[in-house]
Amino acid sequence: MKPAEIRALTPEQIEERLQELHAEWRDLRFQEAVGQLTATSRTRQIRKDIARIHTIVGETERAQATAN
Repeated sequence: MKPAEIRALTPEQIEERLQELHAEWRDLRFQEAVGQLTATSRTRQIRKDIARIHTIVGETERAQATAN
């Protein structure tokens, strides 16, 4: 997910996407523990997407705080 795509989402959509990513990450970690994980690169991509979302949310909050 690109930063521009994240910035275009509403806060509710961002929260929903974050929950979806956390659920998918949890499922992949379970598959890895059981030995059924086939898409190992997807785990890294999900972690990066989660971090990217948190970064953009933090930027937005800081921008709003300085504007007030």
